[in-house]
Amino acid sequence: MRSQTLNRQRGFGAIAAIVVLLLAALAAAIVSLSSTQQTTITQDTLSARASLAARGGTEWGLFQAFNDATYCTSAPLGGAEPTPTSLPGLAGITGMQVQVSCQSSVYNEGLADDGNARTVRVYQITAVACTSSAPPCPGNAASPAYVERRHRVVAAR
Repeated sequence: MRSQTLNRQRGFGAIAAIVVLLLAALAAAIVSLSSTQQTTITQDTLSARASLAARGGTEWGLFQAFNDATYCTSAPLGGAEPTPTSLPGLAGITGMQVQVSCQSSVYNEGLADDGNARTVRVYQITAVACTSSAPPCPGNAASPAYVERRHRVVAAR
């Protein structure tokens, strides 16, 4: 009789150990899922900030282009990017580094009613926003907290 009681207790201990191991594996999976979810939420928030900062950079660039004739580099559109301008004001607000560059070209649009050539200046504004701690973008793309967004606007005047 006594040996049957000991065997039952040993069997119960093995079942208890299996249950504890399963609960530990479940807890580890929950912690891992929580960590992944937190990283995803952080990346999503940084992505939205970078997109809005890049949009703000293009709007600033358009304002400069339309109000300062010397702001844009005169070059064929689609060529090499000119040297960008850093916007430190947006970095303080959004936590993003923003680089803005502008190119412009003059195109003939036929003849005006008075017979003179009608010209149009086309501006291409490019803004890049990233989470780099120091300009220029792109920064340390290997970092899991790195996000970069690029916006390009073409406008004519």
